[in-house]
Amino acid sequence: MMIINELNVLPDDLPAPEDDGGADHLLGRTLPQLVLPATDGSLVDLSTLPARSVIFIYPRTGQPGKPPLADNWNEIAGARGCTPQTLGYQAMAQSFFALGYRIYGLSTQNSAYQQELVARLQLTFPMLSDEHLTLTRSLSLPTMEVAGQTLLKRMSWLVHDGKIVKLCYPVFPPDQNAARMLELARSIHDQQKT
Repeated sequence: MMIINELNVLPDDLPAPEDDGGADHLLGRTLPQLVLPATDGSLVDLSTLPARSVIFIYPRTGQPGKPPLADNWNEIAGARGCTPQTLGYQAMAQSFFALGYRIYGLSTQNSAYQQELVARLQLTFPMLSDEHLTLTRSLSLPTMEVAGQTLLKRMSWLVHDGKIVKLCYPVFPPDQNAARMLELARSIHDQQKT
């Protein structure tokens, strides 16, 4: 089994995911009253998020020196790139915070697994766990099945007062996702100033 040691680096030949329409129903949706555990030890009620939040959703992070979930992980469109996506948000965290946004990552991994990523990347924002697929089922989020596990397809949302006002799906390349969402957040901010 191949081991991916370069979790921070994307291969040049990474396949791009196609827009399958799996997120078309989400724009304008209000987040349900669901509580998800976060890596900072808190329980986050999605219906009462701060006025402005950005939520980036990813399939599954790898861990240094450990094999990927599947031998063909790099060939699965939209699978590889969770660490670069997360690093993008960490690099732009202060810019999001300056616009009044809280940042949350979200996956179907449990909080204990996510904690490794938080420590390794020294993240300044929490990761949310939908381990039991409660949110996934409630909002009919697009998923993929890999090695017997249900994983979320990569996407990101700008949430204002509990409603998804902008979304990016599919996300490619993953390391550019944070910049794209920051651009959308700044655009909304500039429009509201005029």
